[in-house]
Amino acid sequence: MPDPFPVPIGLRLNQAARAVGRAFDEALAEAGGSLPVWLILLNLKICRPGTQRELAEAVGIREATLTHHLNAMDAAGLITRTRDAGNRRIQLVQLTEAGETVFLRLRQAAVAFDEQLRAGVAEAEIATLTTLLTRLTANVAEPPSADSPWAGLTGSH
Repeated sequence: MPDPFPVPIGLRLNQAARAVGRAFDEALAEAGGSLPVWLILLNLKICRPGTQRELAEAVGIREATLTHHLNAMDAAGLITRTRDAGNRRIQLVQLTEAGETVFLRLRQAAVAFDEQLRAGVAEAEIATLTTLLTRLTANVAEPPSADSPWAGLTGSH
């Protein structure tokens, strides 16, 4: 007999996203990072955006929010920011050796977390899930970019 009040797919998806998001945040925190730091380091490493504006666009946050994170990362020695010689209003952002080290540690945590998520799930099921998530996203918004900030984890970028 069909459930007279089935749980809407959006609610199930939201609940799953929150649970997975919290667990991922915890995994990154245990590795000494956070999701914003991970996305910034990942984009600097993989996409190599040169300016703060390009980096903000790649990460998907406003420049003011990015500046807050970059200030903390600069103070921690993870990045350097220098003024562009041709346009002093533009700041160039680069990873330091310490930033490279943190990137590798957070990448290891992200890969381990992905392996945990995939436990007991067949590759065909992952492919179906990917197709379904892409379709659901397309039903309500623009599809995710092929140059997503986590593309580097798969080695496909």
